[in-house]
Amino acid sequence: MKITSSREVYKCSLFRVTEDRASDPKTGFKIKRSVVRHAGSAVMMAVDDRRRILLVRQYRLPAGRYIWELPAGRLDPGEKPLQAAKRELIEETGYRARRWTKLASYFVSPGYVDERMTIYLAEDLTAGVATPMDDERIETRWFPAREVERMIETGKLDDAKTIIGFYRWKKA
Repeated sequence: MKITSSREVYKCSLFRVTEDRASDPKTGFKIKRSVVRHAGSAVMMAVDDRRRILLVRQYRLPAGRYIWELPAGRLDPGEKPLQAAKRELIEETGYRARRWTKLASYFVSPGYVDERMTIYLAEDLTAGVATPMDDERIETRWFPAREVERMIETGKLDDAKTIIGFYRWKKA
């Protein structure tokens, strides 16, 4: 497939939307899609020496409710996912990690969004002071791994990045 045209139809501070057309030169197949263009996100799975997992709780407007989830944040321009993970962990939780391991990288919903999330395991932690953004009200809490798994199995925790991160960590 080859992109034949792309036109920006919306732009805000978090993402932009393009209307794209593509065709396959060999078969003549054509598609047209509106695509949400997103810089990507870093996700941090902080695990302490007792194998507890640090989750954050915040109100998610699109979901219409408060959600327990792994901390995460958007990549700033020119920033690599690991750089963003280190910055976001400090901002949202105050913690710093000495050891980082990549757990997964995936497209969030490739049918209409180009966002890629990268999940990192953060270990060997030291506490500090969180500095969330003005529009964030974040509660943090340590959860035993068994409780996180129960929350996933019962549907009380239904955030995709947290589910993916948890099971990739558990399998490692």
